[in-house]
Amino acid sequence: MTQFIIRPQDEDRTRALSAAGAPSLLARTLGARGMMVEEWQGLELKDLLPWQGLKGIHHAAHLLADAIAAQQKIVIIADYDADGATACAVGLRALRGLGAVVDYFVPNRLTLGYGLTPEVVALARHKNPDLLITVDNGIASVEGVDAAQALGIPVIITDHHLPGDELPRAAAIVNPNQPGCTFASKHLAGVGVMFYVMLALRAELRQRHIGVRPLGGSDPEFHLGQLLDLVALGTVADVVRLDRNNRLLVREGLKRIAAGRAQPGINALYQVAERDFKRSCSTDLGFVLGPRLNAAGRMEDMRHGIECLTTDSPVEALEHARRLEAFNRERRSVEVTMQESALEQLTAIEVGPRYTLCLYDKGWHPGVVGILASRIKDRHNRPVIAFAAGTAEGEIRGSGRSIAGFHLRDALDQMTKQHPDLILRFGGHAAAAGLTLRAENLARFEAAFEVLARQWLTPTDLALQIEYDADVNAEDLTLINAEQLSAQVWGQGFPEPLLGGTFTVVEQRVVGKRHLKLKLMQDKKPFDAILFGHAEPLPKTIYALYRLGVNEWNGSRNMQLEVRHWRV
Repeated sequence: MTQFIIRPQDEDRTRALSAAGAPSLLARTLGARGMMVEEWQGLELKDLLPWQGLKGIHHAAHLLADAIAAQQKIVIIADYDADGATACAVGLRALRGLGAVVDYFVPNRLTLGYGLTPEVVALARHKNPDLLITVDNGIASVEGVDAAQALGIPVIITDHHLPGDELPRAAAIVNPNQPGCTFASKHLAGVGVMFYVMLALRAELRQRHIGVRPLGGSDPEFHLGQLLDLVALGTVADVVRLDRNNRLLVREGLKRIAAGRAQPGINALYQVAERDFKRSCSTDLGFVLGPRLNAAGRMEDMRHGIECLTTDSPVEALEHARRLEAFNRERRSVEVTMQESALEQLTAIEVGPRYTLCLYDKGWHPGVVGILASRIKDRHNRPVIAFAAGTAEGEIRGSGRSIAGFHLRDALDQMTKQHPDLILRFGGHAAAAGLTLRAENLARFEAAFEVLARQWLTPTDLALQIEYDADVNAEDLTLINAEQLSAQVWGQGFPEPLLGGTFTVVEQRVVGKRHLKLKLMQDKKPFDAILFGHAEPLPKTIYALYRLGVNEWNGSRNMQLEVRHWRV
């Protein structure tokens, strides 16, 4: 049964924020998330954690500066999600701006899989690299790094994923989660790590008194701050924890977007999504731009996304963005079909006593199984792995999503120790991971996964608990409060506020076949509301948890309640 639980309040921080000028509702929600007064009053880029704290970053910067000085060719090995695409774009734009000869290679999700594998090295070799640098991958690429070294190509790894028992024998590794790294934030996304490496490179070039300007350019120096829109997009889209350092990166990126100083590709993505970049917010990055960028890697090839983010031509950017929009529409259609198939499978399974769910259909699209696992996990609050056919004969590839208290990558690691012949390959982090099995071993894997989950989880862990901030009165439900809340940087680990209250349902009608448009009443005051993904009629009186949102229509802005959960 779903439980609604009020988020613990921090009265001291709430009072301090109020004293510093934060409005009451905003102070309450920010204080509950641990925000300090100095952040509310405004941090600047100089308040970022210093790059010097990242282990291996000095050596990485030195190697890159040497490559620039010798005009050696650097090839970036990217990843096929939004974090990998933005990290690649940051690397391409920054290295070009700092005078490097640089190109990139991004593996195809459907044919090559994840990371710097020997196969990827063999293909990247055709670009004649003198130096490889990975973004958002590589920390588990022991064999791939060895393959590159055997060809005489040194590798710099920039990554943020958790390492395995063995680190690759790379020329340099920059990863806040590698052993011995004391960097205070362990939650940098891959794009954040690459941005920090570029900061270190610029410092190294300055120390060498080398002019850091674009090849053939006249600017005295390439300004890395112009890349913060890319950093913000990749950080939010990768659903990393928005600690203070990440919030600062995202906030500065959103400022650039709203001021009209974003990359042409980001402006184009706003255009095809029919959103106003002048009102950019973190929700746009996570739920509007991110999915369109991710769709390229899921449905075909992330080159389309990287080219969108790296072109300086608004016309070309719009062409790429329209293609990404088409990919996203296709992804949505495929997802709906797959979800219907998965729910049909679940009708034959008694979910109640299960601690885990493993689903497989040879007809499922391998690029969309992660989204499917996420949807089923949200519905049943259990670790879920969805499998599709693999690229090699007899193999299947799974993408998993997990719940609090069950570290998915650690679970897969533990299973490889208990059953060495079961999992062919795996990688990921606490909330999401991917793996490859032989199809004949699916039943064995499912049984072993269930056993491990029963050892690590309790029935209480499987009960869905939804935290919300407070029950508020009708007088707090104003456009001003909605705009103040919408202006903050919300995301993983710093969730957007949910408010609670009892309402009378005055009007309701289905819109878009799957959503309810509502008129709700509280204390004799009417409120417009929307309930997405639900078309069944509501009872006359409901208790609702909702987001206080702003609805723009025909040039006007109105407060709207976005109902997320409800009960009688």
